[in-house]
Amino acid sequence: MRLLSAKRQAFILTAATIIGFASVLQAAPQLSIDVHRDPNCGCCSKWIAYLQDHGYTVVDHLEDNMSLVKEKLGVPAQLGSCHTGVVNGKFVEGHVPVEQIAELSRRADLIGLAAPGMPMGSPGMESGGRRSGYQIIGLTTAGTEEVVADFRAQ
Repeated sequence: MRLLSAKRQAFILTAATIIGFASVLQAAPQLSIDVHRDPNCGCCSKWIAYLQDHGYTVVDHLEDNMSLVKEKLGVPAQLGSCHTGVVNGKFVEGHVPVEQIAELSRRADLIGLAAPGMPMGSPGMESGGRRSGYQIIGLTTAGTEEVVADFRAQ
């Protein structure tokens, strides 16, 4: 039996590592979100930049009628904000942090998440380290609302 040289063993090990790493990268889910927004809204652009900074690919849709978009996606009026994202058919209303957006893939019972209004200090609404108290509300398939996250004022 012939033994492989040290160089050849190192080459094979390196190639196997690269192939293994590439398959892990290929298997990693792509973070993608469609964002519907008014073209004149500055905080919407800041939320998009926040998403991109956290690894999301953003498809930006400039809309003339955001009320119609929200109605089509089933966003209740009381949960409304300035922009609406869509991840795998589920809505993300307003300035929702990425940690809560991840809940949508873990929870089949959620049809959407919302940060109602435009809470100061939420992603895209930063203001000198100050933050209003606000909640992230989940809308369930049963039609109920639940608090998914609660942020204290700072």
